[in-house]
Amino acid sequence: GVAVPLSGMTATAVSLRPEMTDFTVTWDYRCPFARNAHEHLIEGLRAGADWNVRFRPFSLSQVHVADDEPDVWERPETDSGLVALQAAVVVRDRYPERFLDVHEALFALRHDHGRHLKDETEVRAVLADQGVDADAVFADIATGAPLATVRDEHTAAADDSDVWGVPTFVVGDQAVFVRLMERPRGDGRVATRVIERVLTLLTGFPELNEFKHTSLKR
Repeated sequence: GVAVPLSGMTATAVSLRPEMTDFTVTWDYRCPFARNAHEHLIEGLRAGADWNVRFRPFSLSQVHVADDEPDVWERPETDSGLVALQAAVVVRDRYPERFLDVHEALFALRHDHGRHLKDETEVRAVLADQGVDADAVFADIATGAPLATVRDEHTAAADDSDVWGVPTFVVGDQAVFVRLMERPRGDGRVATRVIERVLTLLTGFPELNEFKHTSLKR
């Protein structure tokens, strides 16, 4: 994926490493845990977190394709998530300065507003609301190039890092699937602290393979 770097973390923000952290995170807009993690990423970056994040699309539908079925790339019109993924990839690659806002709004479209990611009208409205030319984005989608990008980046994640879900954080040859239970709710300091903890466990404690609460007190 193409990096969306933002830097300049203030001295009061929480950071566990002095250098910029370069990492990749997968997403599919249908997953609520991807929404939680990516909202932390977005708020942290807006607050000046010193991260170089590569946002990589990943299709949960493709993961569940049976051996005797065609890939979702061969029948994109049947999938509920690919329209939004393709639109986001176009924005990420052609309008990177608008990506974080569009990214957040597409998650909100599904999880806050209960709308359909497959609905071109809905996705166009999100793009327009975020100051992106929806006609240009969908003209690009019509060429087939964004679908090929989603396919290639999904396949690379699966092949190179054994990714099977979202959100997966990847740093070098280390990858971890993460479930964050809370949203940052606009708090950049909280968001930065949460993501830094994830990165520290990933890069500094590879012996930990699984750490899962058996109950949730809420």
